[in-house]
Amino acid sequence: MTDRSSDDPTVAVPQVPVEDLAVDANADRLRDRAADLPSGVDLAVFPEYALTGFVADERLREAALSRDVARARLESVAETAGSAVVAGYAERDGDAVYNATAYVPPGGSSEDGGGEFSAYRKRHLWDDEAEWVEPGGDRVIVETPAGPTGLLTCYDLNFVAESAWFAERAVDALVVVGAWPADHVANWRLLVRARAPDGVRWTVGAGRTGTAGGARPAEAATYAGNSLVVRPDGAVAAELGREPATLTATLDRDTLSAQRDLVGAVDDI
Repeated sequence: MTDRSSDDPTVAVPQVPVEDLAVDANADRLRDRAADLPSGVDLAVFPEYALTGFVADERLREAALSRDVARARLESVAETAGSAVVAGYAERDGDAVYNATAYVPPGGSSEDGGGEFSAYRKRHLWDDEAEWVEPGGDRVIVETPAGPTGLLTCYDLNFVAESAWFAERAVDALVVVGAWPADHVANWRLLVRARAPDGVRWTVGAGRTGTAGGARPAEAATYAGNSLVVRPDGAVAAELGREPATLTATLDRDTLSAQRDLVGAVDDI
């Protein structure tokens, strides 16, 4: 793999539908989308529960993966992409299930200078998710091709304390994986945009698209998609609608530095 550590990193967000409870099908879809990424991508971000999907009943435990199994699956995606990868999945740990978001270094190996494998467990659970999923504890910062990067998952966006914690640590980027309801897409876009200037950093929001697949009919949901990359000043650098597509954007280091010099907030923390 080419060492691009000194260049401005390029992020790709393959906006995908997810088949709930269909791990093999989802893993194949992620690899297929990874194989189709444009050249020069340093970090690919897939949505919340991208590997396992989610349902609010006992079937979730059956689909949930141990961390080792999820890591092997996602390392295969990263190897195919030739880039670092962020993706969500349901993680089983003993009797507990967590909503996890994993970071996999470039090509599936830390030897390429993109940090180590790590996983964040969603701290703030939404609605009936809390009946089947345990809340996580630790916040997570990973070293990515975009620099120090904070990980958030969907509903976490609503909690300013989460954003402030990452601001205090001056992360260069914030990556948010989501499965936001289509009826509330305005909230998703507003919150992803807000989280950029309140920490003066690049923010990447990866949204699930499509409809629930595997949910019982009464539980069917339509997802917002609308993945976007937001500049440190809150302006949208690139965004998608609801259709499956791939967004790409370069996280320019000079843009980040200039905005921090202008605002001064990061230096004053």
